Amino acid sequence: MTEDRASQRRELRGTLRQHRRAVPAPIRMAAAERLADRLLALPFAPGSGPVAGYWSSDGEIALHAWQLRLPADCTYCLPVLGQGHRLHFAPWRPGAALVHNRFGIPEPDVDAAALLEPEAMALVVMPLVGFDLGGRRLGMGGGWYDRNFAFRLRAAAPPWLVGAAFDLQQVDRLDAADWDVPLDAVCTESALHDFRSTAESPA
Repeated sequence: MTEDRASQRRELRGTLRQHRRAVPAPIRMAAAERLADRLLALPFAPGSGPVAGYWSSDGEIALHAWQLRLPADCTYCLPVLGQGHRLHFAPWRPGAALVHNRFGIPEPDVDAAALLEPEAMALVVMPLVGFDLGGRRLGMGGGWYDRNFAFRLRAAAPPWLVGAAFDLQQVDRLDAADWDVPLDAVCTESALHDFRSTAESPA
């Protein structure tokens, strides 16, 4: 990626983060409820197994409503940062112990034996800064998800990779790097965008 393209991505990232943080609390809460409807309506939504979410920060759309409505046989997990950009996942329920990682984001306080590998997930709902309707995702720039789910460039799901966002985070087009892992879908408060085909599912 050229320095010019990298600079454009940084500028876009900053703008979209500002827009995301500016969403008023009442709208944010309502959006989280509607997002849950979209995630539960995914045609490949698993009925059992470990599913990963995230702890929302920096204005990210929240997943609590979805977590509380998951099928009983699904195990909700949160990401745990390891060494060398390694990402793990750990089961978590409301009220269970948390610690803050190096970025100040809460993650489950569990023994290493309880950690699950990315390949073990049935579904991963990941945060994003921006997305387009080609399944491309703009993250925070650290490359955590792209590194740890690079195997999806060579293998079919599972895990299914789904972005969660506000509608306002959609952009016309993102330039993809060779290492960017495409999403299978994006869910917002008003739409389910299924990238397994060229068709866009209506709200």
